Amino acid sequence: MNRQKTQVLIVGGALTGLSAAVFLAHKGIRVIVVERHPDLLSHPRLRGITPRTVEVLRQVGLGPSIRQESFSGEDGVFVPLRANTLADDYETVEEAGQAEFIDPRTYSSSTYAGIDQDRLERLLHDRARQLGAEIRHFTEAVSLDQDEDGVTVTVRDRASGNEEALRADYLIAADGSKSRIRNWLGIDTDGPGVLFNTISALAHADLSAAVRGRPIGIAYLQKPRPFSSMMPHDGSGTRWLFGTGYDPRHESLADFTTERVAEMVREASGLDEVEVSLKPQIPGTDLTVLGFPIGAQVARSYRSGRVFLAGDAARIQPPTGGFGGSTGIQDAHNLAWKLAAVLTGRAGPGLLDTYDAERRPYGRLAMQQAFARFGDRMADGAQVELLDYSAVTMGFRYASAAVPGNHETDPIPAVELCAQPGTRAPHRPTADGGSTLDLYGETFVLLTGREGQAWVKAAQDLGTTMGVEVQSYVLGTDLRVEDGENAHGIGPDGAVLVRPDGFVAWRSHSAPMHPTDTTDTADAADPTGATTTLAEILRSILARQS
Repeated sequence: MNRQKTQVLIVGGALTGLSAAVFLAHKGIRVIVVERHPDLLSHPRLRGITPRTVEVLRQVGLGPSIRQESFSGEDGVFVPLRANTLADDYETVEEAGQAEFIDPRTYSSSTYAGIDQDRLERLLHDRARQLGAEIRHFTEAVSLDQDEDGVTVTVRDRASGNEEALRADYLIAADGSKSRIRNWLGIDTDGPGVLFNTISALAHADLSAAVRGRPIGIAYLQKPRPFSSMMPHDGSGTRWLFGTGYDPRHESLADFTTERVAEMVREASGLDEVEVSLKPQIPGTDLTVLGFPIGAQVARSYRSGRVFLAGDAARIQPPTGGFGGSTGIQDAHNLAWKLAAVLTGRAGPGLLDTYDAERRPYGRLAMQQAFARFGDRMADGAQVELLDYSAVTMGFRYASAAVPGNHETDPIPAVELCAQPGTRAPHRPTADGGSTLDLYGETFVLLTGREGQAWVKAAQDLGTTMGVEVQSYVLGTDLRVEDGENAHGIGPDGAVLVRPDGFVAWRSHSAPMHPTDTTDTADAADPTGATTTLAEILRSILARQS
């Protein structure tokens, strides 16, 4: 049996897997993606991505394409509503406990992007290939073995039946909520599990008479049965995603024929005579009706040896809140820079432990908040406190060895972000019309106060002695930012170290104490102690001994 070698193998070529391929290939890592479907699904599924997710995709050159493919512009608003049918009067869903709406442009260089998953996946697919990733469709993983040096996966071409062994340094399992990889590894999940099952269909029907010009993001309907929904697939009013729950104990997916589902769409719309046609959701097939579980669960570990779980393989949650797709993309973003650092020898393997330490707590938070919003919108009310939406999507906080000394994990409303360790570095407009966020994505970045020259020299020295690139900027001099020191919580001689993923790893309000104040002998090569301090921080983050 032939055996091809790569650095990272990704099982699952949908939203999370393709995102991981893009982020890794962008950093020069060799990637192979295997996907069991013959092509990308036409099913829109996800309706949009959060400002933070747009930020990370801008880092790999996808910002303009996302805006071009979005169904809403910079000021687009996603409107969830409740009604009996689409034609009836409706009430806008208001989530209890939410702060007054604040324009995301006050805390981000990006806004919410209303883009359907099928379109976003196509952009990711094309970008991954452009960056050199190999993507194999209609290919499934059939066995997995791992040892101290890597992972061997046997894959099967579903068209020919031919099998091949792929050898990789690491594997990312992005193979969905029923993850075969997770099951092979014996990783259990916590949470309520499957809440109900739903069928979905991509319907073409002119429902303008029901909509009557009203803005609709998603409509939660009582017809044809409770837990039904309708979402516009574009701005034409003629392409819709219909979904409704069903109980597999009493009816099967095969019971939902094209004719039956078309009639259900009519009932949901409130237009008994409207013409409805269903379109295939998987190119090259005639599958017009698909089944999906709606549930809430989180894997008990996101890592087993050299295998990492990401996206729905790691956790699932109800679609309410729109956290799912963005959570998967950010799983991939968090993991990619760490894998790249380890594979290129800039970090020790211990850095990879921080993926589970950072992303699993967030996966639990996102699941709980989505579940609470599900109860608030469609059931008997939220069972846990609904946190500010921007705190969940932008203000979450990491506590791990890659954020030395931080133990705080409570989410923070996005407008309150000011470079607290473990949070996404704050957005501040720069004099050239950009954002401080434009600095992040490639290397470590050190921002200092206007008297922070000792920190700048330390970063330059460590680039030579540790081989770690740290780009340095003095606020107010190299980087003209209004009130930059206060916005980052530092004094004139303080500093903030930002990781390649844009999260604050460490912050010092002022310069380090002079060595002669605390020791008998000063280091002539490091009279301020800045180099020693920064070296200790970088070694901790990168799990390095030297």
